[in-house]
Amino acid sequence: MSERVLVVGAGMAGLFTALALGASGWQVDVLERDPPAPEGGADDAFENWARRGVGHLRHSHAFLARLRRVISDNHPGLLDDLRAAGVQELNFFDGLTPHAREKYRPMPEDSQLTVLTSRRTTLELVMRRYVERMNSVRIHSGVNVTGLLGEVDEEGRYVCRGLTLEDADGRREELADIVIDGAGRLSQTFEWLEEAGIKVAEESEDAGILYYTRHWRLRPGQDEPPRGGPPAAGDIGFIKYGVFPADNGCFSITLAVPEIEETLRQAVMRPETFDRICQLIPGVARWTDPARAEPISKVFGMGDLKSRWRDTVTDGKPAALNLFVVGDGLVRTNPLYGRGCSFAAVEAHLLRDVLIAHKPPAARAIAYRDVVQAELRPFYDSMRFQDRQAIKRARQTLAGGQQPGFRALLARSFANDALAPALRSDPALLREFMRGFHMLEPSNDWLKRPANLAKVLKVWATPRPAKVKHYPPRLGPRRPEMFEALGLSATADAERLGIAPGR
Repeated sequence: MSERVLVVGAGMAGLFTALALGASGWQVDVLERDPPAPEGGADDAFENWARRGVGHLRHSHAFLARLRRVISDNHPGLLDDLRAAGVQELNFFDGLTPHAREKYRPMPEDSQLTVLTSRRTTLELVMRRYVERMNSVRIHSGVNVTGLLGEVDEEGRYVCRGLTLEDADGRREELADIVIDGAGRLSQTFEWLEEAGIKVAEESEDAGILYYTRHWRLRPGQDEPPRGGPPAAGDIGFIKYGVFPADNGCFSITLAVPEIEETLRQAVMRPETFDRICQLIPGVARWTDPARAEPISKVFGMGDLKSRWRDTVTDGKPAALNLFVVGDGLVRTNPLYGRGCSFAAVEAHLLRDVLIAHKPPAARAIAYRDVVQAELRPFYDSMRFQDRQAIKRARQTLAGGQQPGFRALLARSFANDALAPALRSDPALLREFMRGFHMLEPSNDWLKRPANLAKVLKVWATPRPAKVKHYPPRLGPRRPEMFEALGLSATADAERLGIAPGR
C-alpha cells in the first residue's frame, strides 16, 4: 500500500492496528509517549514496565475467544509466540462442571471457545516484539502527540493531514495519509476536534463498580487447583470475584465492589483485608492457600469505570476524514466483561477491511462507523443493561430487608432456578451460551432459539429436589457475615446514604 499511516498509542489498540495494517502492506509508524518495553522477559515486564497511559495494565485479564480467533486467523505466528512465552489456553471442557463432563461430547466448534490467559504485560510484550519484527512497522517511543494537522472543509468535516508531535528533538509536524488514534481512554482526539468546531455525538454512563486486583505466584512444586471445584468466579451480591490463571506460574484475583459500598471499597485496598476476603470465598481460597501460592504484588485499584459510545457519523456526514479511532477512545466498556481488548482487536481488523474495500475518505469513514455499529453495538447494549441492573441490586443489597417486586422475583427465579442449573448441567446448552459470551455471536441470540429456550424452561419447571445437584454451591458469606469477619460496619453506608429497609 502506498498510503502512510500514523498510529497514536502502542497499547492493545495500537498494536492490533499495527498488526492488521502492517501485515496487509501499509507503512505504519506507531507513536507512544511512554519509554520502550524492558529488555527482559515476562517477569521483568510485569515488575518494571512503566505505562502511564494504561491504568489497568496490572489488573486481571482473560482474552476472549473472539480475540484469540482474530490472532489465530490473521497472525498464527503471534499465537505460537504467545504459547512459547507461557500464555495459557483454557478450552471449553475446562469450564464444565463434573456433572456436565459426564455428558460432554466433543464438537469441532469447541476449539473456537478457547480463551487466552496471561498477565496483560506478558501478552502486550509478546505482541510488541512481534510487531517490531514486521518490516512495515516502526514503533517510536518517547513521542508526545500534541494535536491534529488539518482543516475543516466546506461540508463541515475535519480533513486530517497528520499530527503535531513533541519529543526529545523538539516540536515538529508529521504528515500522513491516515491517522488512527489507539490512545485509549486518555485519547484527546475528540477534544481536538471540538476545538476545531466539530462535535461528535457521545453517550456515557458510570459502570457503578470499582476493581481491585492482586497477583500471586505458585510456590515451587505446586500446581493450580484442579478444575471443577468451587467456582473460581462468581457474584455474591456485594462482591464480584474472579481468579485469572496467568503465565509462568502466576495468577491474579480481582474483587469488583459496587461503587455504593464505600466502606468495603476503602478496606479492600489493604492487603490483609483483600487476603481475608479471598480466604472467605471457597473458590478463591483454594488458589490463595499459603501452602500453594504467595502474593507478589500490592493491591491495585481502578476506578472511573464508564461505558461510552461515540458516533463519528451524523445524518450520513462523517465528523472527520482520514482520521479513525480504535479501542477505548471510541467504545469504552466495563472491564468486568473482559471485552475491551477484544473490541480493540475486532475494530482494528474491521478498519483494515474497510480501508481495503473503500478508497474515497468519506466512504471509508461511513463504512467503518457502520461495521463497528453492526458488529459491536449488541454487546455494548447488553453490557449496559446488565450494569444498570447490577447498580439497582447493589442498592437493594445495601439497604437490606427490601422486598423486590413480582417482576424482579420472576427474573431472579429465571436466573437462579432455570438458567444456572440448565447451563451447569447441559454442555450443549453451555456451548450455545458461551458463543455469545465470547462475542462469536450477539450475546442473547442463543436464548432466542426455540430449542435452547425449551431446554431452559424445562429445567425451570422441574421441581427443585430433582435438579438440586445442578445448582451452584454457595459462593461465599452473606454480606453481614463478611462484614463481621472483616471487622467492618455493615450499616455505615446505608446510614450515610439515608437508605433503610423498606425505603
